[in-house]
Amino acid sequence: MAASDAGRHPQNVGCRTLSLSAHVGFDSLPDQLIRKSIKHGFCFNVLCIGETGIGKSALMSSLFNTNFEDCPSTHFLSSVRLRAQTYELQESNVLLKLTIVKTVGFGDQVNKADSYQPIVDYIDAQFEAYLEEELKVIRSLFSYHDTRIHVCLYFISPTGRSLKTIDLLTMRNLDSKVNIIPVIGKADSISKSELQEFKKKIMSELVSNGIRIYQFPTDDETISEINTMTNGYLPFAVVGSMEKVKIGNKMVRARQYPWGIVKVENESHCDTIKLRRMLCTNMEDLREKTRAYYESYRRCRLEKLGCRDIGPKNKSIRY
Repeated sequence: MAASDAGRHPQNVGCRTLSLSAHVGFDSLPDQLIRKSIKHGFCFNVLCIGETGIGKSALMSSLFNTNFEDCPSTHFLSSVRLRAQTYELQESNVLLKLTIVKTVGFGDQVNKADSYQPIVDYIDAQFEAYLEEELKVIRSLFSYHDTRIHVCLYFISPTGRSLKTIDLLTMRNLDSKVNIIPVIGKADSISKSELQEFKKKIMSELVSNGIRIYQFPTDDETISEINTMTNGYLPFAVVGSMEKVKIGNKMVRARQYPWGIVKVENESHCDTIKLRRMLCTNMEDLREKTRAYYESYRRCRLEKLGCRDIGPKNKSIRY
């Protein structure tokens, strides 16, 4: 390797680039990985945070085109709880193990100051469970059911005014642990003009309070244009429905009112389809970002246990 090349790629010092005189066959590695991944299946974990009755269950059913059975929630819990349910879904020959975690009783307490704490504890508990599996002498991470949260759909009440204190407190305490995608629940309850102003106000408040939300990546040329455009739709104005209404000759998911019908899968009515499309298109990026959040948690935990990386001069490396 030329000296100039070594300067550009310091990590490859001592590595020579050679050309092949004939086909070898290792170009089949990507196909092998695809076959192995399809055989093993994929997991995806969604955390839904929002007040009781905001439409969490209806939206999840609409996003994944199935009816997830769920028992009704009560408004009279003394503290926030989390309910996790895992489902196996199959589309074509791809198996997805989907875990949906929902808050129960969020925002129902008189004192809401610590409503976020059970959620923080739950996310940390999933990191801790993965770390314990990782540190075992005999471990099986390949078959381990990874319950780390890949995305948090944060449901904002459609007040049309501003974010509530509980919203700001919760997102501020979660944005360093999970990918947050804010959504406006039951967005069909306010007018389109009010909705656009509400979206602008929410984004302005998130920025002014230093709250980081998930931005769809724009570094991949194949999806950069659509992701850049979609980032402009945040927060998503969503409508969910578990009921189907006959419109013409088709049965569609919709909400029926005396004044008309709101079609869940009509992009001029709401952003539900945009959200579904972006979750599926960026599912692997969400999983990668989750691994980065986990690495931060793992580093802090191991440092507390006294673990340190040793540098070339036998000195501890601090990050």
